[in-house]
Amino acid sequence: MQQNPAVDPSPPRKKPSRRWAPRFIEGTDAITWSRWLWETRFAVHPKYWYIAAFVSAASTMNLVLRWVQNGTHGRDLARVTLGKQPVFVIGHWRTGTTLLHELLIQDPQFNYPDTFDCFCPNHSILSERFFKTYVNWLAPQQRPMDNMAAGWGRPQEDEFALCLLGLPTTYLDVVFPRSAPMHPGSLDLSGLTPTELARWKRTFRRFLQAVSARDDRRLVLKSPPHTARIPVLLDMFPDARFVHIVRDPYVVFPSTVNLWTSLTRRQCVQKPPATGYEEKVFGEFRTIYDRLEEARPLLRPGRFHELRYEELVKNPVGELEKVYAGLELDGFADARPRVEAYLAQTDGYETNKYAITPEQREEVTRRWGDVIRRYGYELEEQRRE
Repeated sequence: MQQNPAVDPSPPRKKPSRRWAPRFIEGTDAITWSRWLWETRFAVHPKYWYIAAFVSAASTMNLVLRWVQNGTHGRDLARVTLGKQPVFVIGHWRTGTTLLHELLIQDPQFNYPDTFDCFCPNHSILSERFFKTYVNWLAPQQRPMDNMAAGWGRPQEDEFALCLLGLPTTYLDVVFPRSAPMHPGSLDLSGLTPTELARWKRTFRRFLQAVSARDDRRLVLKSPPHTARIPVLLDMFPDARFVHIVRDPYVVFPSTVNLWTSLTRRQCVQKPPATGYEEKVFGEFRTIYDRLEEARPLLRPGRFHELRYEELVKNPVGELEKVYAGLELDGFADARPRVEAYLAQTDGYETNKYAITPEQREEVTRRWGDVIRRYGYELEEQRRE
């Protein structure tokens, strides 16, 4: 197979954000959209009726295009095999998973799902060339929660694709915040029935086959929810590799609250609530790190590596070399010049900073204290004091 010519591992550049951008739910199909409306009792706020109308039209088009793609490419896609099992970049939201993903995909041995794959998963094979050539104006220009550039060819979280393909996910809560949680237990898949779990695996594999159909290099996947799903992922991919990045929880907390607040305001079709984001962050953090600890005995040497965000920022090339060694991956010598070129072009990029109140800091310590101590961040806190 030939490598996908649309793959673009160029570094992100900050762009002025426009006032309007499409909602990611416009990439779903009419059947899934109808089910969401039924489950929420059609509770779309009048302010967003025009969005619902547009999603209804777009989802109908997506369903038709999916039928066409299945008819023209279905048999070929079913025969696609993942020659080398994926590398999963895992970690809580706002811990540096995007940066680590960006660094890894500089290596020419890796492929990845891009924004078009994840936001138009129903017909990505059929329509990719058209959208990337003629409809670039529809692509998001910048992520709403930080200064990272976006675009059809940029790497993206596969969780968005799974959501748009109709699988249970917490990401749907930003669309219907007044109906949240839409799918309890979807973060770690514990709320799924055996039938639902089998469908989740089948749909996820089919999505990866579509991504690999145009480019059969080893996939590097980045999605924070996968941190809580290691047993399921190992059942699907016994030889998968996992690299886990962790960051100071006192920084992660306010940044993740901002993430869900900003995403909800930009993606919702219901009036966003003024409160509740902090409790969501507290609860999902516990789910992610509790499930990760439970899964540690399943992770073989050479298939799991951990690093701290602070060390990655301080010495990105050195830390990335440790990732390759820890995951028993070859090719770092070939990747290093590309990584260094990427870092040179992104030099000066500044992350957003969010304040944490004394009350929030105390609650973070109380509820996440074991994780803070596990990764040595209590020393960071003592230095701040």
